Amino acid sequence: MNQLKLGVPKGSLEQATISLFKQAGWNIQSGSRNYFPSIDDPDISCALVRSQEMATYVAKGALDLGLTGLDWILDTGAKVEEVCDLVYSKSSDQPCRWVLVVAQDSPIQSIEDLQGKRVATELVNFTRSYLAERGIECEVEFSWGATEAKAVEGLVDAVVEITETGSTIRAHGLRIVCDLLHTHTRLIAHPDAMADPWKRRKIEHIALLLQASLAAHQKVALKMNAPRDRLDEILQLLPSLHAPTVSALSDEQWVALETVVDRESVRSLIPALREHGAEGILEYELRKII
Repeated sequence: MNQLKLGVPKGSLEQATISLFKQAGWNIQSGSRNYFPSIDDPDISCALVRSQEMATYVAKGALDLGLTGLDWILDTGAKVEEVCDLVYSKSSDQPCRWVLVVAQDSPIQSIEDLQGKRVATELVNFTRSYLAERGIECEVEFSWGATEAKAVEGLVDAVVEITETGSTIRAHGLRIVCDLLHTHTRLIAHPDAMADPWKRRKIEHIALLLQASLAAHQKVALKMNAPRDRLDEILQLLPSLHAPTVSALSDEQWVALETVVDRESVRSLIPALREHGAEGILEYELRKII
């Protein structure tokens, strides 16, 4: 029987990934000590793998498919086929950033000031390449954890650390000098899996539904009733994927409207619609947009 071997990122992205798959239509059950989660699809088997190692195992063919960050693909140099981008993280839909961080009173003000200095990071290979491309000779050492603390305690001159908003870095009394890399999750596959017709079709279906689920997360649907004599002005307020759906009601003086809008626009849009005569306004979540 054909079966696709899927790598689920273990750690900070684990629950976000499981939630995304659930919205896409797959239920993954992961126990605290279970490295092989169950999934309600006999065509797929799952394994929990650290994001840092995912690209390596996919490149070796131990996994057909996996989710990991662009950062770890670049850091490992693994030869994988990138299926699609999936911009999500453990707490937001924004790409994460690898940043150069120093103590507040550090004399380092730019990347060039790292000449002859010591830097700690988990992203060793990428950082070394980044600095070498700019002619900066700097000692880059692997950090086993608590990377930010090394800058606080003066164990190294700087660290390269990942962040979403930078708030934790600032809370520790540190300063961001510059960004080195913006990263996000990517769905990657072994080239042999993409060359196999059955596996490729299955992978493409997974990619389609994951992307559709992420697209839906950015949108909401609105339904409302509107007075026919104010329809034009209300339509001017309503963006949509194509055009709002307008349906006749039994009361000829009113119409029903339905549309899809950006989630962030709702807080200003609904009051404006109400001011222009719309009534019975409903907002509801979407599961997928294809």
